[in-house]
Amino acid sequence: MPPPTRLRQAAPAAGVQMYDSLELEQTSTVDRAVEALRQALFAGELEPGTPLREVALADSLGIARSTVREALSLLAAEGLLTRVPYRGVVVAALDPADVHDVIRARLALEEAGVRAWASADDNARGAVRAALESYAAQARADSGPGPLAETHLAFHRTLVALTGSTRLVATAEALHGELRLALAGVDRRRRNAREQVAAHRELLSVIESGDQDAAVTAIRDHLADAEGSIGEAVGR
Repeated sequence: MPPPTRLRQAAPAAGVQMYDSLELEQTSTVDRAVEALRQALFAGELEPGTPLREVALADSLGIARSTVREALSLLAAEGLLTRVPYRGVVVAALDPADVHDVIRARLALEEAGVRAWASADDNARGAVRAALESYAAQARADSGPGPLAETHLAFHRTLVALTGSTRLVATAEALHGELRLALAGVDRRRRNAREQVAAHRELLSVIESGDQDAAVTAIRDHLADAEGSIGEAVGR
């Protein structure tokens, strides 16, 4: 039986290491456009309901319209933008009724997670604690509304993950997409991120206590407060 064939590397040219000519772009033009628009959205420079025109954005950013179109599609997939018939792409906007519906859906998911705390595995419980510390770190660093909103919602997503259901987590992510901008608006106005972290620590402490009834009451109260804050912000 003949010996197995070995793959041979071609010898590099003299003085040139193999693969030295290969380069990987760290970020694409689309990525940079998405990040620039995302920052403007979270900073409040583009208000909810504002139409986004491809030609104007392409001129402002110095990029092709096709690149702008792709960036807008990615942001729409995140829930930050909405496609409206005859108006094109606009900054996502919620009204108080929308907020109530989203919070009601979140409560169903997060209450299920809270009830699953005792039976969840150590990794899932550890992820909740780690998410809270990430949120706290952003608050200590006085980060902008974008990172604060992301880490805030990430904490709540880990509560849903306690159920062990990837579909419920995916549903939570979709709901969070609808709330990101509104939540960032609340953070911009209140500037009380450290107080918010303290409230989440208190919530987690109740969940960790093992008193399920108290934990369910705590998450209901927590989300009711959130609905009030976000509903007030979008109703302005």
